[in-house]
Amino acid sequence: MSQDETQTKTERQKQIIAEARRNRELREKTYRERALKLFPHVCGKCGREFSGKRLKELTVHHRDHDHDNNPPDGSNWELLCIYCHDNEHSRYVDAEWYGDEVPNGGQEPASSNKPFAGLADLLKKKE
Repeated sequence: MSQDETQTKTERQKQIIAEARRNRELREKTYRERALKLFPHVCGKCGREFSGKRLKELTVHHRDHDHDNNPPDGSNWELLCIYCHDNEHSRYVDAEWYGDEVPNGGQEPASSNKPFAGLADLLKKKE
């Protein structure tokens, strides 16, 4: 491969990356600005209020985790502080890793020991 071909490929890759970054910034800026106009500047989880320079700590969370789903009424968004937003996404990742938590999980208990199994009979005998 010649040096010209390598430069052309490298330049093309740089252009693609730059374009993707610009598009992402425009998309984020657009729905963030709209969300900040629609909703009060308060975290939806912890209730902290944000204004001035601290407003940058307030993020837009997509409830369905689809960043391309940006309805004009903001029904898929909620404003969360950076800490609650990280917590929300880590809970989502944990749920994917461990599966949905259901009472008893539909699984057998980890232990077969039942320490209070005969307690009712023992209490009846004392009466």
